[in-house]
Amino acid sequence: MIGGIVAVQCGIIVFNDVLKGVFAMDTKQYKFVGKDFDIEAAPTKIDGYNDEDMAMVENVKGQIEANLKKLKKFQKKMYSRSRYGVVLVFQALDAAGKDSMIAHIFSGIDPVGFTVNNFKQPSKTDLSHDYLWRIHQKLPERGAIGVLNRSYYEDVLVSRVHPELILNANLPNVLSIDDVNDAFWDGRYEDIRQFEKYLTRNGYVVLKFFLHVSKGEQKKRFERRITMPEKNWKFSASDIKERQYWDEYQLAYEKAINETATKNNPWYVIPSDSKWYSRLVVSDILTKRLGKLDLSFPEVTAEQKAAMDDALHRLENEKD
Repeated sequence: MIGGIVAVQCGIIVFNDVLKGVFAMDTKQYKFVGKDFDIEAAPTKIDGYNDEDMAMVENVKGQIEANLKKLKKFQKKMYSRSRYGVVLVFQALDAAGKDSMIAHIFSGIDPVGFTVNNFKQPSKTDLSHDYLWRIHQKLPERGAIGVLNRSYYEDVLVSRVHPELILNANLPNVLSIDDVNDAFWDGRYEDIRQFEKYLTRNGYVVLKFFLHVSKGEQKKRFERRITMPEKNWKFSASDIKERQYWDEYQLAYEKAINETATKNNPWYVIPSDSKWYSRLVVSDILTKRLGKLDLSFPEVTAEQKAAMDDALHRLENEKD
């Protein structure tokens, strides 16, 4: 530390006399809008930040709380006009912190105008429709914020690693595993780009986050789920099974992000070995993006004002 300032990879921590820091976030480095994402080059942790340093953690919590206050104000204005909707996509490998991310950065937000939906293995009903059908059923109304904890991207991630799953959909152009080829995946990437373009044209902001965790950190978190009784409920044998496909998932994520990151609907790749830091980055990106929207409460018409004045007069003159 020199002069109370510590430079780190993604920002600057400025410490005052009581060791309370302020992160100067540069979130642009996590944003991808084209075919330039290299998953091996993308960091999973930030030098200089440590979740074990309670002074840092408390500072980060304070900044997340400040962002949450802004988010609550934005949410009220959005809901009052029903002009914009927000779709937040969270994708990650197991144990990257999606659930705790959602719980912390939206803690205390008004449940009116806020939804969270989890998308896991498609049901028989889901498979009898197009693969985006189940997503349409859960999209938020305009005026609301909708979180997709896993999403339609599962259909180009899990299904890409396990292409035999595509056969369950009984598609007319997929008669065998040989039909699940590059042309098939190119079609799905095009579907997704057009789907997100469609949402954007209809007043939705689509924010996509990949919580990027290292293989070593995932191992530590799995071990804690096994050895700590209070975390046993989180453990699933399937998590260990899927870990065997680590390299395949890395390639699937790199390909999906490069094929679906656009200027209007970019991907944000968040270093997630440190949970609190990743939460701060996501909350910062979200509040900055919503802050760019033209948000305001509806103006009251003369007719509405007269009706309210009349209602107030009646209330004030009620007899006890």
